[in-house]
Amino acid sequence: MANPAAAKPEQRCITPVCGAVYAIHERVYLCSKCGGPLEVDCHVSAIRDREALRKSWESRASSRAPRDISGVWRYRELLPFNDSAPFVTLFEGNTPIYDAPQSAKYCGLDALRLKHQGCNPTGSFKDTGMCIAVTQAVVLGARTVVCASTGNTAASLAAYAARAGLQPAILLPRGQITAAKLAQSMDYGALVCEIDGNFDDCMRLIQELGDDPSIYVANSINPFRIEGQKTVAFEMMNQRNWQTPDHVVVPGGNMGNSSALGKGFEELLGLGLIDHLPKLSVIQAEGASPLARLFAKLPARDAQPESPLPDVLEFEDHPRTLATAIKIGAPVSWKKALRAVMRSGGKILSVSEQEIADAKAMIGRDGIGCEPASATTVAGIKKLVAAGHIRRAESVVAVLTGHVLKDPDYVSAYHRGTLALESAGAEPLPIHGSFRNAPRRVEASKSAILKVLEPQR
Repeated sequence: MANPAAAKPEQRCITPVCGAVYAIHERVYLCSKCGGPLEVDCHVSAIRDREALRKSWESRASSRAPRDISGVWRYRELLPFNDSAPFVTLFEGNTPIYDAPQSAKYCGLDALRLKHQGCNPTGSFKDTGMCIAVTQAVVLGARTVVCASTGNTAASLAAYAARAGLQPAILLPRGQITAAKLAQSMDYGALVCEIDGNFDDCMRLIQELGDDPSIYVANSINPFRIEGQKTVAFEMMNQRNWQTPDHVVVPGGNMGNSSALGKGFEELLGLGLIDHLPKLSVIQAEGASPLARLFAKLPARDAQPESPLPDVLEFEDHPRTLATAIKIGAPVSWKKALRAVMRSGGKILSVSEQEIADAKAMIGRDGIGCEPASATTVAGIKKLVAAGHIRRAESVVAVLTGHVLKDPDYVSAYHRGTLALESAGAEPLPIHGSFRNAPRRVEASKSAILKVLEPQR
């Protein structure tokens, strides 16, 4: 199905007083006039036959064509490429939504569903955006694709760049990346640069490297990343038979995920494929929560609906959390994320390391594994229910962003009782797991094993 809107996609500055426009093939990451973030405008409102569009998407699910198998490229009418453009894919998307009764009970809900983006090819949600960003790199003739990363972006970029025949280069904060994530980047052939500093230092360097015409930046500062990640909203609604949930809850790190979901839902609303926006809430770790702190200071939106959003965020110079995927003190997409949350009526809050660890263990009791950052969603939902923002009977979807095997050491330490948050110049903060399940040393005999099993029978 041809997309009439795809003929003239543009890049636009989201700053209201600026609104600068750039051609789709201009290599630009931030507005050159005001420094504001950019987003891609595919002019989806030009699409008239919404029902034909939806039927086309659904019919592609049974196709064997590579572009249709992808859970991102399947929705290509709302992407900034025409049908003749090259496309890079590892058959990303198509991730499940699980019912999670144990987690629902833990949160105080009648039901809870978990959209598991950790089931993507490299084990995280990053793949849905990376296939689009790397495709744009190919279109622009870049030779090297770079990113700063806490691990998941690195693994995803390395895989997709390798698939496209490009050189991936990764900037990582030395000693702050899990061994599993680092191993992925190395295995996919990336040039890995370990930087003395944190993620925000790496991100500063990436923005400087972006001036080189042979290099393409693939962090979420890149608006094409957001275009791929927004398709998670499309897939979620397709899986829910186009019934909009009351709430969607996501972890908050560099804020590309929440920005993308907000954009995706707004495009569906503009097309008339959904009749309202779900309330989008973002959950950060307490030790890396600059946007949650800002949100807590904002006036109630229902009291002052026309009040402008802030232009400045007080960054966290030394973020601290064991949820390394969101250990980010200066999120580059915070303005887009804040806008999406405010438009939908959602919330931004933080949760403690203890709350994250216990929520992660509870998700495990539903037979679902995830990395620590993902569990902020369930921890946050529990607090939002207690605060009355989410009601027991409302429909809620929590987005899990990474696979459990991204950080198996965290799981083991939690259940063995050795999990602790290290801090320079201070005693480690121990985390006492409420749902520990440590291995038991048992004599190698039938009677000993039956004795251990007896309380469970």
